[in-house]
Amino acid sequence: MASKDQAIGWLIFLVCIVVMIGYLVGLLWWGGPLSGIVWERAFYFVAIPVLIAFVLILGIGAWIGWTMATTPPPKPIEELETEEKKEASEEEGKKEE
Repeated sequence: MASKDQAIGWLIFLVCIVVMIGYLVGLLWWGGPLSGIVWERAFYFVAIPVLIAFVLILGIGAWIGWTMATTPPPKPIEELETEEKKEASEEEGKKEE
């Protein structure tokens, strides 16, 4: 079962991918509000840099989500404390020898 951080990571990843695909389809499939004969060059002059920036930002968001989703959860504090006590007792045993 995924931890809370992993679940949030998957959610971020999926939302970014869905929004990215929706933006690409909306921009390239249906044209745009300024896609007339006169405004066609102006539309693409603005739309292409915005498209690149938007895809890069969503790509970074998807990467963060993927990283959160695939990173194993940290150990509980109690488990770390037990390991530290065990290591400390082993070091004391070595010093006494």
